[in-house]
Amino acid sequence: MTESFLHKTDLSYLNENYKRITDSISEAAIRSGRTPDDVTLMAVTKTVAPAEINYMLNLGVRLIGENKVQELLSKLEFLETDRADIHIIGHLQSNKVRKITDTVSMIQSVDSLSLIDEISRQCILHNKTMEILLEVNIGEEEAKTGLPVSLLSECAHKAAETEGIVLKGLMCVPPVCDEAEARRYFEKTRRLYEDTASALHGKAELSVLSMGMSSDFVPAILEGATLVRVGSALFGQRRY
Repeated sequence: MTESFLHKTDLSYLNENYKRITDSISEAAIRSGRTPDDVTLMAVTKTVAPAEINYMLNLGVRLIGENKVQELLSKLEFLETDRADIHIIGHLQSNKVRKITDTVSMIQSVDSLSLIDEISRQCILHNKTMEILLEVNIGEEEAKTGLPVSLLSECAHKAAETEGIVLKGLMCVPPVCDEAEARRYFEKTRRLYEDTASALHGKAELSVLSMGMSSDFVPAILEGATLVRVGSALFGQRRY
């Protein structure tokens, strides 16, 4: 890891970004009939230097999300995460699960029965319990990961009944589209979330609906998101 990646000088620009995003979240939460505390801000830290992440943690962020296991592990020793949780939000290969079982508190991108089995296996080996979200390919895009809607019910029941796993909800990444269409995808995901919670008959207490990123977190909140994943709007454009 390069020196420039580890150490930044003037990070005061992050203050304005953080205030703008948290104000927007608060306003959207109130518009949706909820309180600002009902929506959690995740700082997505893909390609972001540890110094910037730590600065944001000191401003009040309490949740960070990484896409890639290797990048997370390369930064971990430099992060001040005593008061923060870490989630994996990118596509996770089964052979990488063992590397993060003791590091993250949630895997948001669970998209197969085999991945559920491997998370369970590793959690049992490490005497751990892992919270998970099922990622739904809500736009049915061939190039994207995520569960087809047709398999959601099967995977939800499997996750709810599998040792070492606590199913907490759903996650989605809609297609690139305008706000009106994005709201339709978010509404569809919310309905799937509600239907899944009902179909499980108390086997799992769903409480997390992870929807919305830098470009669309406001409409996501208006359609019921409880967690938004914001990267570039907080830290600036990715560096690579």
